[in-house]
Amino acid sequence: MIFFLVVPLLTYSLWWPWTKKSRNCLNQWKTTEMPQPRLMLVVTGDDFGYCPRRNQGIVDCFLGGGVSNVSLLVNASAAKQAADLAERFRHRIPIGLHANLSEGAPVSQNLQQVSTLINSQGFFHGKMGFRQALEKGQLSMNQVELELRAQVRQFVKLTGHLPHHMDGHQHVHVLPDIREVFAHVLSDLRILYTRVPVEPGLQNCPWLPEHLQSFYIKVEKDALDSIPVFKRHGIRWPDVYLGLTTMGQNMSFSSLQRAIKQALAAGLSDSRSRSGSEFHQSVVTAELMVHPGYPSYPKEGGCGEGPDDFSQSAERHHELSVLTDPSVLDLYQQERVQLCGFKDLNDLHRPNLHH
Repeated sequence: MIFFLVVPLLTYSLWWPWTKKSRNCLNQWKTTEMPQPRLMLVVTGDDFGYCPRRNQGIVDCFLGGGVSNVSLLVNASAAKQAADLAERFRHRIPIGLHANLSEGAPVSQNLQQVSTLINSQGFFHGKMGFRQALEKGQLSMNQVELELRAQVRQFVKLTGHLPHHMDGHQHVHVLPDIREVFAHVLSDLRILYTRVPVEPGLQNCPWLPEHLQSFYIKVEKDALDSIPVFKRHGIRWPDVYLGLTTMGQNMSFSSLQRAIKQALAAGLSDSRSRSGSEFHQSVVTAELMVHPGYPSYPKEGGCGEGPDDFSQSAERHHELSVLTDPSVLDLYQQERVQLCGFKDLNDLHRPNLHH
């Protein structure tokens, strides 16, 4: 009898300090006399579901005030655990879908044996292999649509609701042809928000390795070409995107401070151009893409092929530490930055919110 009393109390005592801290962080704008925020910032923890350690790290980051939104990989090995974790807390973690066409195996059973989306081992073609197959015209867009819809159904099965937003793992959702299918699925299912990875100052980042800079510039070009498509389908996204230049070892207090200043400058400039008034005042909206967590153990996690080097890297823990550092949380308060989820952007009632 003592055992059954002690275990729940111990479990509760382990979670309570984090839960209390989370409540205080999430309610800071309600419980303290604060001026109106200048920036509504969705800090999205990507790859939720990848493995138990990444899941726990993302949850700890949320409870520590470092992320305000997560993006779930439904074909990952720990997707169910991730969805359960998101539901566990009184303040549910806002959760969207990280649509995956490049890593692991398809969700759609019809595509798991014979499909243009998979290789001879039954896995997706990979980050660059997917792009190469697309350029060669080897991918069926009908199969892309089948898989995207299957992943949305799996998301609903795991969480009990449609995703608050939907983006693409490794930015596949903005690729040519894919973006048309992606936008059609979002519009048809009434998923309002996506990610448009066009980052202010990306062209002027000498600290980025050449191969990453080249890849990011291609992603940005694809994202810019996606804007008319997303607009035509009534898809929305925040004013500003951040995250390519602050990933991994490049994340620090100073890099986040720079990113926030760039977001405010770019967002205000954009809102003025849309309003036609130099004196137009509005809250800037932005998304910061992050990848916090505890590094994956070898052979534990992934989407069917085991965890990759990115997920096993110590950079995942570095991001977790920076995002929850008190100096960063103080920065948000000083700059009047309010963290939120995509679902909170609806409360702004802004007709000009993209788009």
